[in-house]
Amino acid sequence: MAITLSAQESYWTNYHVVIEPQNEATVYKLMNDYFTANQPEGITVTLYENHFNDHEHNFTHAIGFSGSLDAMGNFYGGNGGDTWKLFLVQLNQHIKEGYSSRMGTRKFHAGDLSQDYPVQKYFIVHADDGGVWDKAFETYMKGNIAPGMMSMMGNFTAGASPNRENRWVVNGFKDFKSAMGGAGYLRSDAANKANEKAWQTFLDNNGESHLVRSGLRVRVGQWK
Repeated sequence: MAITLSAQESYWTNYHVVIEPQNEATVYKLMNDYFTANQPEGITVTLYENHFNDHEHNFTHAIGFSGSLDAMGNFYGGNGGDTWKLFLVQLNQHIKEGYSSRMGTRKFHAGDLSQDYPVQKYFIVHADDGGVWDKAFETYMKGNIAPGMMSMMGNFTAGASPNRENRWVVNGFKDFKSAMGGAGYLRSDAANKANEKAWQTFLDNNGESHLVRSGLRVRVGQWK
C-alpha cells in the first residue's frame, strides 16, 4: 500500500521492487531529481523501504502513487513525454527485479493527518463480508485512535494474491519506539481498558475475518 496523509487522496497504486543495497541511494536520487522538477499534478509519490516482512512478502521497496480519481486518471492517461521515458529507463537500470503491483482505494482514516508518521505497520486482511467489516472497523477506530498515531483502512481493487486479501490497515507512528510499543504504549491505562472492550465488540461484529500478513515499512522519500 502506498498511502499518503491527505484526506482528499483516496486512490493509490503501488509497485513492489527489489533494489540491491548499493543502488538504494541512486534510486532515491533519480526519484528526487525527477519528481522535484516534474511533479505530476495532484499526485503524491512515495518511496518506502519494506523493513519487517515475512518470507513471501520480501520485496525491498515500494514505489507508490496516490491522488484523487481525476488526478490518477490524468497521470495514467498521459504518456509523460521523453523526460518520463528517460527517467523510467534510468530507474529500471538500478532495480534488480519487479516483485508485484497493486491498486486500491482508501476508505477511512483516523488521527491527526497534519502530523508526520514515517514508520508504518501494515496489516493485510481477508474479510468475509467487506461492507460489514468496514462498518465495524470504522466504529472501533473512531473512538479508539491512540494519541500520536494515525490509522487508515481501505481495499484492493487489483493485484490481490490467492490468499484473497481484500482489506488493508496502516497504522502510522512518529518513530520506531512508538511503532514498537504500539497503540497500547501511547494510551493511558484507562484508555487501554476501554480499548479492550471496544476491540472485542469489533471482533464480535466484523462478520469474520483473518489476517493474511503484516509488516512494517519506513518512508524513505515523498514528493507532492
